[in-house]
Amino acid sequence: MQNPKTIIITGASSGIGAALALYYAGSGVALGLTGRDAARLEAVANACQRKGASVEARVISVTDRARMAEWIGAFHARHGVLDLVIANAGISGGTGGTPTAGEDPDQVRALFATNVDGVLNTVEPALPIMAAQKAGQIAIMSSLASFGPWPGAPAYGATKAAVRLYGEALAGSVRNKGIEVSVICPGFVRSNMTAVNDYPMPFLMDADRAAARIATGLAVGRVRVAFPWPAYVIAGFLGFLPPEWSTRWLAKLPEKPQSR
Repeated sequence: MQNPKTIIITGASSGIGAALALYYAGSGVALGLTGRDAARLEAVANACQRKGASVEARVISVTDRARMAEWIGAFHARHGVLDLVIANAGISGGTGGTPTAGEDPDQVRALFATNVDGVLNTVEPALPIMAAQKAGQIAIMSSLASFGPWPGAPAYGATKAAVRLYGEALAGSVRNKGIEVSVICPGFVRSNMTAVNDYPMPFLMDADRAAARIATGLAVGRVRVAFPWPAYVIAGFLGFLPPEWSTRWLAKLPEKPQSR
């Protein structure tokens, strides 16, 4: 969508979410921002207001289905239109430091609750609003990790694969309703989430640059916005390989730290 004016972004207190909020902020733009860290979210909201945007910032967990539906509905009621919803909120974690085989069971469930249920809790309330408008765009944050079986982060990769397939299928399902759906698949982006990784991160990108890439892809309605292209090619190749080969090779890579 070109030049959206009413925008909801989850996970906006840091990283890509904060960078997207600042990218879109400007005169005549109404932003609805959620995040878990009240102080950081307030700082992002203030920065967006200084750029001329109207901002509503709320500390809401995307795992709270009822509160998310209520807030999205209220935001739409106040502004009369909903142009763009970016389901960005997510957490990461892997098998690093786990004393037993596999991942910590509580971490696995937390990853699915935030990265999958949180996306559904953001997208589902927006769909009937946009269908009634016969216009609007949904953007879902996935990852290049969704393309391959990463033994160091089984649950994280699975959650990102789930929302990628959901979003890409949804794009075809709601196209005739006037709704665009885009799935965002970034590689390593400098953020609090990647700061805990104690291994090399090829093609590491600043959040501001990632936000610009994402906004460019959303503006032209791409169903999949994947970057940087060298990492995308590698991830796609690994996903194409038989799992008997890819899992053996990927098992040699460092484990992703547990969520913090």
